[in-house]
Amino acid sequence: MSLVAAAFLRGLGVVYACAFLSLWVQVDALYGPAGISPVGRWLVAAQEQLGAEAPLGFPSLFWLTGASEWALHGLCALGLGAAVALIAGRLSLWAALTAWASYLSFVSVGSVFLAFQWDLLLLEAGMVGLFAASAEPRLGVWLARALLLKLMFLSGAVKLASGDSTWRDLTALTYHYWSQPLPSPTSVAAAALPVPVQKLSTFLTLAIELGAPWGMLGPRRLRLASAALLAGLQGLIAATGNYGFFNLLTLVLCACLLDDSDLARLRFLARPEPVTRDRLRVPRRVAAGLVAASSLLVACQRLTPPARFPGALRSFCDLLSTLRSVNSYGLFAVMTTERPEIVIEGSADGADWRPYQFRWKPGDLERAPRFAGPHMPRVDWQMWFAALGSCQDELWFQRFLQRVLEGSRPVTALFARNPFPGDPPRYLRTTLWQYRFAGGEERRAGACWVRSDPQSYCPIVTLRDGHLAAANDLSR
Repeated sequence: MSLVAAAFLRGLGVVYACAFLSLWVQVDALYGPAGISPVGRWLVAAQEQLGAEAPLGFPSLFWLTGASEWALHGLCALGLGAAVALIAGRLSLWAALTAWASYLSFVSVGSVFLAFQWDLLLLEAGMVGLFAASAEPRLGVWLARALLLKLMFLSGAVKLASGDSTWRDLTALTYHYWSQPLPSPTSVAAAALPVPVQKLSTFLTLAIELGAPWGMLGPRRLRLASAALLAGLQGLIAATGNYGFFNLLTLVLCACLLDDSDLARLRFLARPEPVTRDRLRVPRRVAAGLVAASSLLVACQRLTPPARFPGALRSFCDLLSTLRSVNSYGLFAVMTTERPEIVIEGSADGADWRPYQFRWKPGDLERAPRFAGPHMPRVDWQMWFAALGSCQDELWFQRFLQRVLEGSRPVTALFARNPFPGDPPRYLRTTLWQYRFAGGEERRAGACWVRSDPQSYCPIVTLRDGHLAAANDLSR
């Protein structure tokens, strides 16, 4: 195995470990029997709708194990164990296959909570890891570079192709730091930078995303310069926002732009392993076919919806979609220029309302943003998307409210502050506020955020016969 492939697999193991650990601490709240989107119910509904084809369209080990709490925790443990084996450089092929299959099992049935682009990126990088762990590891390195090129170039291309005016007039970053899903402590300082600096930063972001990826196709020095630019950009993104394991995974892909000679002094990287029976020999044409398929899928998705593809091409794209491991990317194609936030309050009598406080998303006006590290707080993140939509369309949010009214312990444990630690409230109300970072005077008064323009998001709700219902006897 080449040293670069060994480094990629160990780095991939670290990312898998972060992903599984982060998921494990919230898996009961998300997918358990008392969670927001119970996997057990999802499997039953999918089988009723699709019959025997359900496991083919949504490949998951849960079809075999069921979706009890033991199964959910067991699959997290299995994935984490495979990640540790990758980090240790043991049974790399089987560890990479186990980690990929375990994560695919969650993503296939994970609904909105596991539909982020970095979840798909981890699956695609995981598939590349199978090549890196094969008897031809250089194919894996080559595929990792191709994936990095696709990821970064598309991230820049979609920003300009969307027609969004803030990217074209270079004002996007004047909004980004305070309007992004989960700001970090340094976002406050970044948002305060002068407008000319923000415009220069926007220009450099687009220039790096659109230009630097092509440098990886050049000679070694140009490739290393590309790696430095892309890694530097990821470091700045990680320093000014919370994006789970996305930045770490992208840095692992950037490491594939190095050569074995660059890593020769790193003692923790084992010398090339001897090829044994557990190592797969992958034909080069398979790797080339994967890149061609990826390019075709991206091109077709940008030009026309897959439903309009010819029959054979549509079937091929359906197969790729099933594995969720060949994807198109494009982050922040349209910049949000406002920050709506949903504030949830509970009441036992309909008169005294007490707010719930999330761990990571903005709420309390005096609480500064926090670093989440590689942890991905999925409900906090999804709340940002819910605020951009409507209560009627966010079915997961309605189920979330029901669990809070039921007093589900796994779900209420997601809050930093639960104002009803004993019996749950009888009513919940949700208000949509417009948030922004506090200015100089406001900040001197102790505020980190200011908010305005309150509007009703959902009607006041209660439980009636075990189901969520509008509390029509109360007014706002």
